[in-house]
Amino acid sequence: MKSDDSINGVLLVDKGQDMTSHDVVAVARRCLNTKKIGHCGTLDPMATGMLILVVGTATRIQDLLMSEDKEYTGTMTFGATTNTQDAEGEILEQKPVPDFSKEQIVEAFDQFRGDFYQTPPMVSAVKIDGVPLYKLARQGKEVVREPRFVRVYNYEINRVELPQVDFRVVCSKGFYVRTYAHDIGQKLGCGAHLSALRRTRSGHFTLEPGKHVTFDMLKGGQRDACLSSMLSLYDVSKMRGA
Repeated sequence: MKSDDSINGVLLVDKGQDMTSHDVVAVARRCLNTKKIGHCGTLDPMATGMLILVVGTATRIQDLLMSEDKEYTGTMTFGATTNTQDAEGEILEQKPVPDFSKEQIVEAFDQFRGDFYQTPPMVSAVKIDGVPLYKLARQGKEVVREPRFVRVYNYEINRVELPQVDFRVVCSKGFYVRTYAHDIGQKLGCGAHLSALRRTRSGHFTLEPGKHVTFDMLKGGQRDACLSSMLSLYDVSKMRGA
């Protein structure tokens, strides 16, 4: 079947666990029968939530949409560091978790508020000399990574049941929540890794009922339902106040 090049717009997908962002794009291409689709900001396989797909002429605003701030909810687990900084990796070190007070945890979170530099994890898509870091990590190599300037606009601690802490964070583009969990664990001296993550907002987009689709809808070929959930470029510019 010939690719349908008449489809243009932004599709918000609630990504499930255990799939890559690339998997979602591939399934969306089949469902919509169109080749020109990109995504705005990779979500790790473990993570769920907001994945913005740009279709057709909307690919022109991909960089613009990727540059906006993001909001996540997640869980970090103290007492173990992993080679990926999340629950998918191999445990590198385990330490007992002291009976931290809420104030001690807040103090550690406060160290990572506002503007600061963050070193990307080895298992990431950041490229060095054209090679993604995760490929070097698979070869057992560790290389020096350039710290990146990032910003945490706001955070909340929603639950403390040690060794776990649930949180919400609003951050700039290029921010690694895995590294955030790792660094807070280092600050507290017991180590930590990210054990759950959900992207709840990206720029002006949230997962409102009827305004987004699921992976199952795409996989099930519910083309009409997906097309009716798609935002036009006019809708997007209105939402962004343009």
